[in-house]
Amino acid sequence: MREVASAQDLVESLWHAGDKLVVVDFFSPGCGGCKALHPKICQLAEMNPDVQFLQVNYEEHKSMCYSLNVHVLPFFRFYRGAHGRLCSFSCTNATIKKFKDALAKHTPDRCGLGPTKGLEEKELLALAANKDLSFNYTPKPQPMPAPAVEEVGLAEVPPPHSILNLPLPLPSTLKSTQEIEDKTLVSAGR
Repeated sequence: MREVASAQDLVESLWHAGDKLVVVDFFSPGCGGCKALHPKICQLAEMNPDVQFLQVNYEEHKSMCYSLNVHVLPFFRFYRGAHGRLCSFSCTNATIKKFKDALAKHTPDRCGLGPTKGLEEKELLALAANKDLSFNYTPKPQPMPAPAVEEVGLAEVPPPHSILNLPLPLPSTLKSTQEIEDKTLVSAGR
């Protein structure tokens, strides 16, 4: 289990993990629940050598935790390759089964399609916007899809009357303007 030194360290650790499962443990040395749970998390880390366990000390990285919306401790996030964040939750000794279940669900070897994702775009932007952190991030420009060029020949354009396919009214059903005005005057009480 390795403690994260900075926001940059966290981002790079997730990026370099590739398709490996990464568990991020947000903790505080003064948190009773964190202290009680720590030996079990260490034991699970030893039992799962193919999983990378990272720790983020809340007391040393409050700004980063705030930017990542971590407000409850102990708090865990699971990440994998192109999938990015798989799940996040808080748990205690009493609810350690939640952690074990998430570990069992996400531990099987999986191959992600696409590049490693790591933190979500909004999380990276929040870290970059936080003036207390020395983390720089420039959003990657999203490529604009090129508009499809269609060549429409005259033979392909349907005739105007077939566009709506509505029946035309018969001449006997058309009412004169005078009939419509007479009914309007009667209904208005004139």
